[in-house]
Amino acid sequence: MEKTVEDLLSKSMVYSLPRLTHNKETLKNFLKRYPNIQFVSLVAIDLGGNDTDEKIPISLFLKDIDGFLSRGIPTDGSSVMLQGIATLNNAKVDMIPDLKANWIIDYNYHHIYKENGLPVGTLRIPAFLKHDGKKVDSRSILKRTVKYFTEETVKFLEDYPHLLDELGVDSIEEIESINLTTATELEFWVKTPGDDADEEKLSTSQMLKEQYWKRTKGSVRTAMEEAIMLMEGYGFQPEMGHKEVGGITATIGVTGKLNHVMEQLEITWRYNAPLQCADNELFIRELVEEVFERHGLEVTFLAKPIEGVAGSGKHIHLGGNIKLKNGKYINLFAPKDMNSSYLNSIGWGALMGLLKNYEVLNPFVASSNDAFNRLKPGFEAPVCIVASLGHRVDTPSRNRTVLVGLVRDIDNPLSTRLELRSPNPTSNVYLCIAAAYQTMLDGIKAVVKTNMNYDDLEMEFSKKTGEEKFYLETHRAYRSEEDVFDAFNEEERTELFGRPPATVWENLQSFKDYPQKKEVLFRGNVFNETIINSYKISILDRWVMELAGRIIVENMALVRKCKKLHGIDNVTDLDVVNWEEINNLRNYLMKDSLRDKSLFTRIRDAADNKNYRLVSKLQLEMAEKISLLKHLYTIYRRNLLEEVYDDNGGHYGI
Repeated sequence: MEKTVEDLLSKSMVYSLPRLTHNKETLKNFLKRYPNIQFVSLVAIDLGGNDTDEKIPISLFLKDIDGFLSRGIPTDGSSVMLQGIATLNNAKVDMIPDLKANWIIDYNYHHIYKENGLPVGTLRIPAFLKHDGKKVDSRSILKRTVKYFTEETVKFLEDYPHLLDELGVDSIEEIESINLTTATELEFWVKTPGDDADEEKLSTSQMLKEQYWKRTKGSVRTAMEEAIMLMEGYGFQPEMGHKEVGGITATIGVTGKLNHVMEQLEITWRYNAPLQCADNELFIRELVEEVFERHGLEVTFLAKPIEGVAGSGKHIHLGGNIKLKNGKYINLFAPKDMNSSYLNSIGWGALMGLLKNYEVLNPFVASSNDAFNRLKPGFEAPVCIVASLGHRVDTPSRNRTVLVGLVRDIDNPLSTRLELRSPNPTSNVYLCIAAAYQTMLDGIKAVVKTNMNYDDLEMEFSKKTGEEKFYLETHRAYRSEEDVFDAFNEEERTELFGRPPATVWENLQSFKDYPQKKEVLFRGNVFNETIINSYKISILDRWVMELAGRIIVENMALVRKCKKLHGIDNVTDLDVVNWEEINNLRNYLMKDSLRDKSLFTRIRDAADNKNYRLVSKLQLEMAEKISLLKHLYTIYRRNLLEEVYDDNGGHYGI
């Protein structure tokens, strides 16, 4: 049953304002009834995935609601990630409210409004960024994608009548709308502030499977329950919260509370339209972070916060449906008879397009050093461009090693969708979803023209390397029902599925190396060259700055922490040899001489000279050497009879 304005205004606390409330009179009545709503904020998303937040007094908003809703507010675009678009000599951008989106009330539970005893709230209004009359932000790109995809799908149904028959629709006139459906999830780590990860303990716990789906306890349980309850209040329809694979068992301190918390968690919620799905995820991430912080726990959404332990993913589910005028829904990708095929023609096309063009989707998926720390073989990291359908039509896929999984239920055709497994919590979900649907549409366009039967389409998708087909590339394979890390070695995976990029720079090179695939993004005026160039500049700048200002600095601290621990007592020749190897590696990484520069210095020099190819190469070498240093130092410490402590009472080492 659809809620009315009266229903909303009758509640003691309102968490969101749907589209029907976005008019002058309703907003005035609402704000008068809830004086604790003291601020309004326009939430726009730049190309880097950063959201804006500002505190505009409600009194100012009330002076000219009509003007605010139609024109928004101007701001300085040079302060957000719109490089090459909002330049210093042309920096003005307008933040335009999205009147069709769901608006959120963001409450500050540390700040209580005295008149009614409720927390002070900010009305968060999703917005677009307009520069020189053009919308240039992540939300507008996704909105254009949805419009283009649905319009093109209607054309396909009109031009290729066999598609209607596959869907069980008699006539195009029966269709009321084409709807895209998208879902995401959040995996994250929580820990006691100030605690450092013990990688060996965490790795052992993971291998023993001690944490996955275990019962949460103490402050973690309370925070998880509170977050889920708040999500329900906001109408996000949470489905589940549980422990993920990473973590160690906390200990009980003298106060009776848990100490040394370090756990990986996951929260999921119901699907929605693509733009609303992305808006929801953005707010849920902030909600989760603040709830856990109120309970004294630190949250990180990094893809790989702890080396050697499972990272955090953010699988994106991509689907669609047709709503008929009689109220019935039909899945856009499912065959009429679920036992006849894995997918219908539109579904086969969507899957093929997603994989064939993945090289130009991947720069939006993995755009940070942290993302590539997760996307490595092992821990089910999906790095190969390959999909799993299931061993048989009646057996759903359970392969967690592939890039794309087909999700389906024989008894529920509406559940059929594609699961993209490579994004992580910090991926720009707006651009990921937009680029994904653009690539899917390319495959749909190719497949529907052929009028091929399902068996032939399955043979096309299940092709071997070297087999020439009508759409997919000859030199690639695209399907595997095997564990791709167990069934194939690295050389075989590269031959079958292509070599995955290993750094941010390599990933961004795909825009240059695959110009025809990049054109797929431009269709329907969704992306354009200006937006792609701006995105590349933003991500490259962030990559280099993080590398020089954070990663190298952290690695320097690690090198310094690897100190000589053995003395003259109880020392063996093995200790001496081990330390010599460690010290030589420390010098190679960090110590300059008159003749030679250290690896850290060479990376900085290459970055200063904008020799990004060399920076990328040296970054991979640095990662390899740092991993080796950690391994060698662990072995060295194991052979010592006594532990050595630093000035703070902690162990030397890593």
